[in-house]
Amino acid sequence: MQATIRPGRIFGTLAAPASKSMMQRACAAALLHKGKTTIYNQGTSDDDHAALEIIKNLGATIIHQADRIEIISNGIEPVSLLINCGESGLAARLFTPIASLSNVPVIIEGKDSLLNRPMDQFGKILPQLEVTLSDFNDHVPFTVCGPLQPKSIKIDGSISSQFLSGLLFAYSYAAMEAVTIDVSGLKSRPYIDMTLQVLELFGKPIAHDNYHRFHIDPALFNVKEDVEINIEADWSSASYWLVAGAIRGSVTVTGLNIDSVQADMAILKVLEVVNADLMIGPGFVRVKSASLLPFEFDATDCPDLFPALAALASACHGESYIKGVHRLFHKESNRAESIAEMLMQFGIPFSMEDDTLCVTGVDNPDYTTIDSYHDHRIAMAAAVTAIRAKGPVLIEGAEVVNKSYPDFFKDLKFLGIESDLKP
Repeated sequence: MQATIRPGRIFGTLAAPASKSMMQRACAAALLHKGKTTIYNQGTSDDDHAALEIIKNLGATIIHQADRIEIISNGIEPVSLLINCGESGLAARLFTPIASLSNVPVIIEGKDSLLNRPMDQFGKILPQLEVTLSDFNDHVPFTVCGPLQPKSIKIDGSISSQFLSGLLFAYSYAAMEAVTIDVSGLKSRPYIDMTLQVLELFGKPIAHDNYHRFHIDPALFNVKEDVEINIEADWSSASYWLVAGAIRGSVTVTGLNIDSVQADMAILKVLEVVNADLMIGPGFVRVKSASLLPFEFDATDCPDLFPALAALASACHGESYIKGVHRLFHKESNRAESIAEMLMQFGIPFSMEDDTLCVTGVDNPDYTTIDSYHDHRIAMAAAVTAIRAKGPVLIEGAEVVNKSYPDFFKDLKFLGIESDLKP
């Protein structure tokens, strides 16, 4: 699908979509929970649908109601020997340890960009936990067969925190005695905070020693029969509208949890630094455009913000520096390369050196054609950058926004930006 974005001023109020990171974690907990889970404000993205299909194949019953999803489960009881994670790296890393709780072989597979995302940590971790890996070459597809036996282990958290999240869910429902997981070089700590938040909601509190050692002690758990969870609005999706308001127009995003543990809430810190006209209230953030100052920001713990931050930097007066480029290599695209290509096509000066992206702001980006590189965040960042362009901008592969935000272009038009979609 092609999207043609015409420059203009953004204006209006809208609600941010549900957090797919929280939705997938809620699905994992609901599957492992023996009882009923009710999920409100459920997500509708491709990654959300993949998570629901996975837990159904692993034994959960899903009942769709008008305003909620009800999930009934008795734990892991696979009804299929295959789970398809779509393009979701989180789903693959989260549900592989969970599927390994079963004593029957389960095939973990995916498609497109997921086939290239590294899963090598499973080859180091799962055999220690008496899980057999078959046809494993550090990527999906592969087969796991348990049951996983929780033991005190050490893991490397420098590639992704998602491996740890998967283990924490599996351990929390399978450990019969207190065990620990020691983690070195942990990245994206806020995502672990979200995992711990969801587990505690299900009566599974986990303590940690400054994120270096995690203590899973069943004696401290409080088993619940029925659990209700409301999925927070997604700060990552909201960041594109907040940036759009800051660079050209005015926008109010509602439904946001100002006390959220989501990593991408860090966008507020950056907007304050650039001197955006910012108002933060209970459940909403309003941003108006202003003369923007350049900024320096370390995005190591929130790498998903990188594309939105690049769009913001392109409108700041001077050179902005975004650290953490090494976290971009294994996303839906090699995001370091795709961000660089996007900036180049827009005629925005930039450089990458010593793990840092430097972007020099311009008055108006060039009108051009942007390849999304099959990466939802590149497509959204390009659309936001395009509202300041010298003319129409064509985005190839625009349908990729379905991965996280199916209504993105619909909402863009609602906020006053002329955009045409063609097959």
